[in-house]
Amino acid sequence: MKKAGSSIFILLLLGLTVAFIVFGPESDVRKPSNKAGKSTITINKDHIYTGHLLLINHDHPVRKSGMMKDIIHLSENTFVSKGYGLLRSDIRLSEHVANEFSKMVKDAEKEGIDQFMVNSGFRTFEEQNRLYLEMGADYAMPEGYSEHNAGFALDIGSSEMKMEKAPEGKWLEKNAWKYGFILRYPKDKSAITGIQYEPWHFRYVGLPHSAVIHQEGFVLEQYLEYVKQKQHLLVRVDGEEYEVSYYELTDHPSIEVRVGNMYEISGDNMGGVIVTNWEP
Repeated sequence: MKKAGSSIFILLLLGLTVAFIVFGPESDVRKPSNKAGKSTITINKDHIYTGHLLLINHDHPVRKSGMMKDIIHLSENTFVSKGYGLLRSDIRLSEHVANEFSKMVKDAEKEGIDQFMVNSGFRTFEEQNRLYLEMGADYAMPEGYSEHNAGFALDIGSSEMKMEKAPEGKWLEKNAWKYGFILRYPKDKSAITGIQYEPWHFRYVGLPHSAVIHQEGFVLEQYLEYVKQKQHLLVRVDGEEYEVSYYELTDHPSIEVRVGNMYEISGDNMGGVIVTNWEP
């Protein structure tokens, strides 16, 4: 009999317990079960190009359909912009991402970390193109190739010093994953990301993905390849259980997928879709 192709990882990270079970595509162990209350939905190729897990880099530009639809001006929405400064009054961001960032900043303040600045957020294609023409390829990406064009990336600074030395930067590197954020361009991963170390650039991917990325030392490119290879993950973060499943749509116009009461769908911008299920 073939041995069960699963692995279990458990780690105590900064007070939160993170565990995940990996179900390989040929595993004979039980895959995440169809719990009561699940229903069937149709996923089509349009889903490949939207969602918080989109890979946006030199090879995979975001489409306009992949831009977040809930973009807001932070300066005009004080319920999500308290506790940090804004470099400019016109900075925008996804409202959902802004809410999660606000929670993170409030918790950091409880630990005496309170000099956060948001220096950049969402940019339209036109704004990105102007920046690219002004700054050049060494400092900016062409339109569509920047995570800022989607609305879930932001450049975070400190009002006191550079982020690589600031308490704000050190706190984020240790804690941002708890709120669904990742440091997108770490110091030792530029050969994979194609971008030099940017201690200020954080990207929202949501839980449980940020937990696995942090625990395994992945960047987004590596995580998406990992999920595609394993196909099914069962992740527990601080008692919350998530089912993460990958579906390839390259050769299919649509597929039927079972989902629970709470779920998220995100494309990877490469041909696949990741469905995350959890129970409230």
